[in-house]
Amino acid sequence: MKNAEEILNELYSIEPSLRDKEDEVKKIIQTLLESRPEITIDENFINQLRERLLEKRGFSIQDLFSRKINFTLASSIISVIAILVAAPLVYNILLSPDSDNNNITSYKNRTIVKDDEGGIIITKDAVSGPKDIKPENIIAGFVKFKSEDEFNKYLSQASQGYFGMGTDMRTMALDAEISAPALKEVGGATTPERVSETNVQVLGIDEPDILKTDGKEIYYSSQNRYYPGPIIMEREIKGGIMPPDYYQAKTQVIKAFPIDKFAKESAIDKTGNLLLADNILVVFENQGIYGYDVSNPASPKEKWSVKLDSKNQIDQARLYNGKIYLVTKTYTYRGSSCPMPLFEKGNEKIFVQCVNIYHPIVPIPVSSTYHVSTINPSNGDIKKEISFVGSYNSTVYMSKNALYVAYSYNGDYLEFFYNFFKENSDIISQNIIERLEKIRNYDLSQEAKMAEFQVIMQELENSLNDDEKLKFENEMENRMENYAKKHKRDLLKTDIAKINISNFKVDALGTIAGNLLNQFSLDEYDGNLRVATTVGGGGMWGMGSRESENDIYVMDSNLKITGSIKGLGFDERIYSARFVEDKGYLVTFKQIDPFFVLDLSDPKDPKVKGELKIPGYSSYLHPISKDKILGVGKEGSNVKISLFDVSDPSNPKEASKYNLDDYWSEILNTHHAFLIDKKHNVFFMPGGKGGYIFSYENDNLTLKRAVSNIQAKRALFINDYLYIVGDDKIVVLDESNWEKVKELDL
Repeated sequence: MKNAEEILNELYSIEPSLRDKEDEVKKIIQTLLESRPEITIDENFINQLRERLLEKRGFSIQDLFSRKINFTLASSIISVIAILVAAPLVYNILLSPDSDNNNITSYKNRTIVKDDEGGIIITKDAVSGPKDIKPENIIAGFVKFKSEDEFNKYLSQASQGYFGMGTDMRTMALDAEISAPALKEVGGATTPERVSETNVQVLGIDEPDILKTDGKEIYYSSQNRYYPGPIIMEREIKGGIMPPDYYQAKTQVIKAFPIDKFAKESAIDKTGNLLLADNILVVFENQGIYGYDVSNPASPKEKWSVKLDSKNQIDQARLYNGKIYLVTKTYTYRGSSCPMPLFEKGNEKIFVQCVNIYHPIVPIPVSSTYHVSTINPSNGDIKKEISFVGSYNSTVYMSKNALYVAYSYNGDYLEFFYNFFKENSDIISQNIIERLEKIRNYDLSQEAKMAEFQVIMQELENSLNDDEKLKFENEMENRMENYAKKHKRDLLKTDIAKINISNFKVDALGTIAGNLLNQFSLDEYDGNLRVATTVGGGGMWGMGSRESENDIYVMDSNLKITGSIKGLGFDERIYSARFVEDKGYLVTFKQIDPFFVLDLSDPKDPKVKGELKIPGYSSYLHPISKDKILGVGKEGSNVKISLFDVSDPSNPKEASKYNLDDYWSEILNTHHAFLIDKKHNVFFMPGGKGGYIFSYENDNLTLKRAVSNIQAKRALFINDYLYIVGDDKIVVLDESNWEKVKELDL
């Protein structure tokens, strides 16, 4: 049995710098000897010891931004880090090559092959090294954890220490209409000929929203609110005290067709986004999913319910071919344990084991575990589950072939500085570069590595006189600015996981530079995935904004980049994107609205076909026809509507525009609020002051009808009646003359 002194001598022979922390090292060794008498002193033990020491020291990434630094040099270095995280906080897998081929990298004894865009390609013959990771166990760049210990070790290494900025979930929609044959006869009533559906990204794949209809009933999930006015009295309610003018939200069931039967039928106490599958109304409410039998709309019955664990939350859901595809995510952090609780259905509890969770082969910052499941809407049964770790910021897109989960993550700043100093070795000693190289190869978390980096910068500060400090600060400021611009795509990355819905397996894992705006930043066409991203820009912790650019990537079925367009809209960010077959439309904005027309017919050589610059911006794009694109956004403080003529892709024009005397529209927040009726050549817009019906006939935007005194949220049509829905009432217009024929208080 070894004693403490023998172990110390072995440690110092491997890592002499540990002598500086001898007191702490002795205490840790003594503890280890008591529990593990036979200790093997190797690199792994050294790395674990370093981790323990750094944890005791209490450093974290947050310290680099929140701690008051009382020395100028280290402050300048840390401010440079702030420059890097001022972007939408995305991480890069910056692997330093160990061979002459920059695309082949050794990482933890595994061979990783990178494509020309920096994406990671994993094949069966691309993995070498330890027998614990076998090529056949790798699925599209993912591999399952072998144990809970490995799961927690990965989290320890991948922990970032802070969250990135939230994703703007604004989206756009295509119009949809239910044909008469799809409707069922109810109570012998005549079947309506035309019924609108929720505006969705992919026709035939429904998305949850607060309004649904089957052509006979309207299901509307209203919102909690207080009515203005003085509170004269209070009355007791279950769970507390409520003013009498408080409106408790419910899901209202409205008889809508035939129009002469228009009336409230019933109400459901649960509220949230809705999906309607035959006679089952599914309500997504906070931490629960509820299925109601609405075959008798006058008396809905709860048929099933699924409760989510407190750490598990709903991300997105889709309804396709009678099946709900559900994406949830569990907050995951260092120390998270398995089995990980997901759902509770009746007396059944559903967990996922660590050994059934996938992770990227190359560690990334982890703050969430994603779970993709299917739910049978008729009985709530949960089938098929895929779980994998990722970062918190997510975007979900679904085609008729696959479901895509994209997540953005933060950068490995130590790697960034190491590469910077290697390129600028004349301003720093070789010794520091060597020390950084040593740290980057430690099997430690990013926080621990950055803590070591901070110590090195402190030591550098102490070694320089005032003149040397001043020179170094100026050199850093000038060189880092240029270096950061050159490598902004190295610090902004998004992973995309592709799940094949036919066999419910992960088909591919791809990586692109930049951050996604919303689900319409992704689009699958002819076997390829088109992606729109923003790199740079944004701000954090009051550090200000940075120059941004926007990219378009075309990826094949294996999510390997085949072509790209880079550098669109310099110093601007994406406000909306729309892909229509082999065309793409992109709006970037800072002070003006560049509207780009993209030719994506050749996946290997996408091109910018045309560009139009106009005041304001469009945050929602909707194809009206093959040659016309409608844009909804803002110009100044007012809502703006633009009709773009793209008949000549090289010369797009604003055929018509309309500036509303209204500051807000729900369409700026969600695509579900937009409704188009092509029979009458009109579209509906909810506004802050009411509802608006616009005609786009003859390529001219005309305000056909305005409806005041309603807090309009959504609209739908049944035959030639337009139902404008708000939290307080529903107004019905006859589309033949646009006169109000019905009004119903909710």
